[in-house]
Amino acid sequence: MVEPVGNHYVVARPVYSENLFNEEHEKLHRYHKTFWDHLKLYFRCSPQRVKKIALGLFPIVSWLPAYRFREWILSDIVSGINTGLVAVLQGLAFALLVNVPPGYGLYAAFFPVLVYFIFGTSRHISVGPFPVLSLMVGGAVVRLVPDDSAGNGTSTNISAINEERVMVAASVTFLSGVFQLLLGILQFGFIVIYLSQSLISGFTTAAAIHVVVSQLKFMLQLPVPGFNKPFGIIYTLESVFTQITKTNIADLVTSLVVLLIVFVVKEMNDRYKAKLPTPIPIELLVTVLAALISYFINFEEKFNVAVVGKLEEGFQAPVAPDVGVLQKCIGDSISIAIVGFAVAFSVAKVYSIKHDYPVDGNQELIAFGLSNIVGGSFKGFASSTALSRSGVQESTGGKTQIAGIISAVIVLIVILAIGFLLAPLQKSVLASLALGNLKGMLMQFKEVGILWRKDKYDCVIWVVTFLAAIFLGLDIGLATAVAFQLLTVVIRSQIPSCTVLANVGRSNIYRNRKDYTDIYEPEGVKIFRCSSPIFFANIEFFREKLITAVGFNPLRVLRKRNKALRKIRKMLKKGELQVTPKGLICTANYTHESDEELDNNRIEELDQPTNMTDLPIQINWSTDLPPGITVPQVNIHSIVLDFSSVSFLDFSAMRVLQKTLKEFVRINIDIYIAGAHEGFLDKLERCAFFDEEIKPSMFFLTIHDAVLHILLKKDIASSPKLKLAEEKGSSNDCIITLSNGLRSRESTIPTETKF
Repeated sequence: MVEPVGNHYVVARPVYSENLFNEEHEKLHRYHKTFWDHLKLYFRCSPQRVKKIALGLFPIVSWLPAYRFREWILSDIVSGINTGLVAVLQGLAFALLVNVPPGYGLYAAFFPVLVYFIFGTSRHISVGPFPVLSLMVGGAVVRLVPDDSAGNGTSTNISAINEERVMVAASVTFLSGVFQLLLGILQFGFIVIYLSQSLISGFTTAAAIHVVVSQLKFMLQLPVPGFNKPFGIIYTLESVFTQITKTNIADLVTSLVVLLIVFVVKEMNDRYKAKLPTPIPIELLVTVLAALISYFINFEEKFNVAVVGKLEEGFQAPVAPDVGVLQKCIGDSISIAIVGFAVAFSVAKVYSIKHDYPVDGNQELIAFGLSNIVGGSFKGFASSTALSRSGVQESTGGKTQIAGIISAVIVLIVILAIGFLLAPLQKSVLASLALGNLKGMLMQFKEVGILWRKDKYDCVIWVVTFLAAIFLGLDIGLATAVAFQLLTVVIRSQIPSCTVLANVGRSNIYRNRKDYTDIYEPEGVKIFRCSSPIFFANIEFFREKLITAVGFNPLRVLRKRNKALRKIRKMLKKGELQVTPKGLICTANYTHESDEELDNNRIEELDQPTNMTDLPIQINWSTDLPPGITVPQVNIHSIVLDFSSVSFLDFSAMRVLQKTLKEFVRINIDIYIAGAHEGFLDKLERCAFFDEEIKPSMFFLTIHDAVLHILLKKDIASSPKLKLAEEKGSSNDCIITLSNGLRSRESTIPTETKF
């Protein structure tokens, strides 16, 4: 019964152990599905299920018929044109990161958009090249097809190397798409949860640094070979600085000017985005202007700058992936698949929350898997979503993936008709445009200080991920970061927070005794909380903390008591002790005997419960013992373990816990476990946890139930009137004011309480 009184409440109910509660309140029998039940349900076939699967596999069937043509079409067209222009430039720029001719970046910006339009669930992300993925694909490309070390820079040799690299990039992309598709079919969309925000932030920041370093050779026009191995960034910087005197000044000046203009205008776009109807398309303006200047001044001949050159018009026939490449790039493809999905899903989730529509992680895996399979077949490279490009699509009014189709049309026009206009464009301009899109990633360095103040574990994960990705490379760095992140989870669960609780304000609230002044600790009672699952890796830590909390080792006390009983029996047999009404009196001089002599080769007996049935008197371990017999003092009689935060207990930990609890029980300390979750007791029974010493009656619903039970039990033991009432089983209610100030209403044991 709950009685509200102003902003207080009064509750009157019995003191419940788990057994008593289950006796009074009948539980519903629920059938828990087995693995085979879930398997049958998954493969069940019905018209409704077929329809649901079809609609889930082809989201376009759901949203396209509901498209508000008059309201949305104009916004989608404007957004699509803006996004398409950005996609063209980013496709060309990010192709340099892959170490393939720029024209192939247009394929990566075209085919994935078409596939995602049919299979994707996000309405706002722009699918296409992403700098981090491009760099990861480029690492595999350089490893398998290194630069011509012989120095035979003929056009034929360069063309052959480019063809091989395009094939490697396409094969890696195809395989990463296969992995994504398989993960989606197997419903592994949850895999992204193992990449925390701190890990993704540190990884993308490191990738941004790699992008900067990789673009230096285009900005300075230096023949820097690729180093796709641990500490490759160091070797790349060494190669750059050893050749720094060979820098092409025209490319350097162009790069710095373009970078300055792009950064300034992008800053203006961010600062005045509320006032601007649409962001200033600075990449497009810079590209057009740079191409015109390069064409009319003839930079290629006058200053020997590297230019994009002729772009192939039209599409090439689809190709099958190279089996030899697939075997060598399994690790790269897995990393690319996971990172690409993690980044895209994170961005899609942001926009889905902002615009209130669902995004399906498993379907996103299928959509990106098919996008990369198709893109790789047409010699494109890995796609995900670029943050800046998705921002353009959403901020310019994009409502659905119709905007994505419009952007693909813009890319198509460039591929088929006007690609030749970009031939005189300097590669250093594309490199600068690639760097201009990294501002958001590089600004993530600010997160280190914030994370250090908020969560030091997350800060350490960020720093370790960043350093691992910088020095070990993106693929090995990602694996190292994930392993380290999981290690921090193990460490945190292996060293759980264990505290001693006390009653606060004489109510039913129990908190850490160190945090409050108005606390009450029942005499002889220790309340111990573990805020973590208990399993094989942390059970010893739990045991040590519990022993520290109570102030003694129960096994040591038990052994000391059994040794003392052996000595008492020996002294009684020799007549050195006499039994009197006041206790045992020593009648002989004390002679020291070593522990080894007392053990008498029966050390295992010391761990058994104390047995006094053969003695003429019951030993009170709290009183003075005969001379020469010392036993550690135990100043508590009950321990309450708060298991409300213990989500699971494995079998190995269960054995150690059972042994520890028995040690306390054998020295006459009552053990109570409070707040255990549903099913905890059933699991212990299945695992034969209970016996004559450890019983289910030790489990209580709450800490307060256990404490009231202990206090009432002690008051009854010390009060003849209460003991008499209990023996008679009186049904009359009576109010009992316990010696500690907590009140209990008693009918029969267990009792009803008011607090």
